[in-house]
Amino acid sequence: MKAIVFDNSGTLIKRYRAIKDIKNGVICDDVNSIDIVDNDKNRALVVLQTDPSNCINKARPNQTITHFLKKNDIEFDISYSDVDIRKEELLNAIENDKSRMSDVQDTYKTVVGKHYNVHICSGSGFIVNMKTGQIEFTITAGGKIFDEVPFVVKELKKRGIKVFIASGDRKTSLEQLAEHINIPKENVFDTASSRRKEEIVKDLKKKYKVMMVGNSSNDVLAIQEADIGVITLQQGEIPPDKVNGTADYVIENIKDVLNIDF
Repeated sequence: MKAIVFDNSGTLIKRYRAIKDIKNGVICDDVNSIDIVDNDKNRALVVLQTDPSNCINKARPNQTITHFLKKNDIEFDISYSDVDIRKEELLNAIENDKSRMSDVQDTYKTVVGKHYNVHICSGSGFIVNMKTGQIEFTITAGGKIFDEVPFVVKELKKRGIKVFIASGDRKTSLEQLAEHINIPKENVFDTASSRRKEEIVKDLKKKYKVMMVGNSSNDVLAIQEADIGVITLQQGEIPPDKVNGTADYVIENIKDVLNIDF
């Protein structure tokens, strides 16, 4: 029996993002949030489990992010970091941080203002420095499903291959994606850190021969754990150094997985 596990952002969807540097107020869309975290071992990427277009965009702009999280009991997960961090530990770390919801809303408005053809709104979040207790960046991301993906999933299923998604993105956005490309919700693992992705692949290997397909640093452990590891370059970004040389195959288009002897 065979299974294939896909990352989401940059793998199944063309990712669009806006990242705000809190220190200087600059917003850019050509920087990878994973790369930012990798630049400082004290950083962690936090994903808010709520709809940016509703809850976040309608929040009171001048309240601090910490106040918003606590007052509204907002669910969040630590999507990527070098070390294990408990949620209570993170909330304590940012207790005195002054970053405001307007900083998150700015990134949402930037993504919407670009008029991207966004099928899936992956969500909003922030990058915190656990050593200083400061939120250094806020983020909103969305994406357009690569045109080839529905055909690829259909063909894999026709071949009897089970299809799974393991991603650091929020639950609701991944469930929307799964419905769109006809993958059962129980085959979707949301807000998965790099170590969680590795565990997912390891568990699946007990039953299947597993291929892992990803495109970034947070996929490396899972790619190395899989029977066959694949890096896809369809996002159009140069992979970080830590990604190079970790996979059995490097492909230009998601449809190329169909040509791999599996």
